[in-house]
Amino acid sequence: MSNDAGQRRRERLRSARLYLVTESRPDVVAAALEGGVDIVQLRDKDASRDELVASGRELRALCERHGALLIVNDHPDVALEVGADGVHVGQDDVGSREARSLVGGELILGLSTHSPEQIEAAGAEPVDYIGVGPVWETATKPGRPAVGLELVGYAAAHARHPFFAIGGIDRGNVERVARAGAGRIAVVRAIRDADDPRAAAAALRAALATPEREAGRA
Repeated sequence: MSNDAGQRRRERLRSARLYLVTESRPDVVAAALEGGVDIVQLRDKDASRDELVASGRELRALCERHGALLIVNDHPDVALEVGADGVHVGQDDVGSREARSLVGGELILGLSTHSPEQIEAAGAEPVDYIGVGPVWETATKPGRPAVGLELVGYAAAHARHPFFAIGGIDRGNVERVARAGAGRIAVVRAIRDADDPRAAAAALRAALATPEREAGRA
């Protein structure tokens, strides 16, 4: 993988607005990509490694077809094996420096943050973007307290990397998140569980597309 490939990935990351986190759901992912999803994260805590590899390869093909990025949650080795564009780690997973040493400099590395202190600390880590949340309590992160829109505003003012607000965001509240300073969002159920994932993705993307929200897109 050349340095040019890593640079292209990071350019696509900077232009990304809508990020889908999902298990292996090729039908949902295909529709979501048609609706405007820029990044897909494969996250399946119950899948075996072999299942993750098979799913990753299938989703990678879909993402390549649509010019989207594929990220693997928690597993740098799987990300490398399937030819993903990057890996995402949490505060309790493999450390970001260890993850970077495993995947090298060409892959994108993301890190979850849940407090001002973690946002500040991420500025010194070898990551390319951060997730900020959960904005609202969500069933996908049971027991994780909501951080509220205040942390979104803090990230907009202080984050040194591009950030994606995440946690309970849907069409009914996405504009509040955007007004708080987020130009990028990540969602799970708002697309995965929608009757029409393509339309759900398109609606979320449109809510982030107004000119007055350019300030949150750096």
